[in-house]
Amino acid sequence: MVDKELLDILCCPETKQDLTLVGEGTIAKINQRIQEGSLKNRAGEAIREPIEAGLLRTDRMFLYPIREDIPIMLIDEAIPYEEAFS
Repeated sequence: MVDKELLDILCCPETKQDLTLVGEGTIAKINQRIQEGSLKNRAGEAIREPIEAGLLRTDRMFLYPIREDIPIMLIDEAIPYEEAFS
């Protein structure tokens, strides 16, 4: 998993908001949507690879995926959080 010290210094690259690691239940729901092929990232591209974890912005608008213990902090790769559960 991602180092705690790294998590403490990461922030949203767009808004500089704090990020929070989401729980396993949330990740399971997101991965289910990815498996169904019904979830798109902020750039509008279908997400094809499951995520191990995620960092949620304080305003709960976007989640940055974590794959292979690496946070993907690219704005276009962020997952619209509300869309992941609609």
